[in-house]
Amino acid sequence: MADHSDLDVVTMGEAMVLLAARQRGLLRHARQFERYVAGAESNTAIGLARLGHAAGWIGRVGDDEFGACVEAEVRGAGVDVSQVVRDAEAPTGVFFKERRRPGHTRVHYYRSGSAASRLAPADVNSRYLRGAQYLHLTGITPALSASCREATQAAVRAAREAGVPVSVDPNVRRKLWPTMEEARAALFELIAGAELVLTSAEEACLLAETDDLEEAARTLRGEGPSVVVVKQGADGAFAIGARDGEHERAHVPAVDTQAVETIGAGDAFNAGFLSGQLRGWDLEASLRLGAVTGALATVVPGDVEGLPTWAEVQPYLSGESVADR
Repeated sequence: MADHSDLDVVTMGEAMVLLAARQRGLLRHARQFERYVAGAESNTAIGLARLGHAAGWIGRVGDDEFGACVEAEVRGAGVDVSQVVRDAEAPTGVFFKERRRPGHTRVHYYRSGSAASRLAPADVNSRYLRGAQYLHLTGITPALSASCREATQAAVRAAREAGVPVSVDPNVRRKLWPTMEEARAALFELIAGAELVLTSAEEACLLAETDDLEEAARTLRGEGPSVVVVKQGADGAFAIGARDGEHERAHVPAVDTQAVETIGAGDAFNAGFLSGQLRGWDLEASLRLGAVTGALATVVPGDVEGLPTWAEVQPYLSGESVADR
């Protein structure tokens, strides 16, 4: 495990236990479940660890069996969990996946009043952030509660004071916000404090209130980030930014795989893109690595089970045959 001062990326947010129904159909008829651990920020931290980076995760879990499960799984994946708080007064959140038919998954969340929703500014250790190359956050955390929003704001302030760039995935969850107006206000505040934004095409247009994707990306970049990345699913991904004062744009196509489960692909993409940036790569090369990690994460069930190692992405980056995979 890396020393805290050697962490490449620190993430902060909610992680829960996932129970996925083994058979297709309505959840009410399910009798057998497979247990996983998932959370947007912890997923990205695990993805970075698989790619050889030192990552840490800040979060709260219940002082219960599911909390122990979450902490053990994330630690076991090589992520530092020294900043995880065990909350004796609130449970670990749980969510269920319902597989109604091939290619269609419905998710049911039980997170109200969870330990993660009690994340607060006091849980943000500014010393832990010092020396990191990035702080990675998502828009899910500030949507969970007022204290979570304050914790997110505190983390951004601490990172900026320490000179640590902030990476943000808006991860718009409409059901978590009272109104879309409130969501935009909070997420634009978060984006304004970021150096890097990683968003889906749908979310970019939703936040910018336009159907023009290029305009949406420019609007988000106009809020302050140096780079905006837009994930387009089957259409690949593009990024806009600036290098040495010159405007830069790059695009890569999607990587063709036989997807089994697409939930978590965006978190995996984020890990790949951040890995490229940590290696000093340009936008196009970082996008390509993001596309590869995002695609490979979808070939098996679970949010993190398919996250590739550095060795596993090499054939895709070099153009070698991957028929033996």
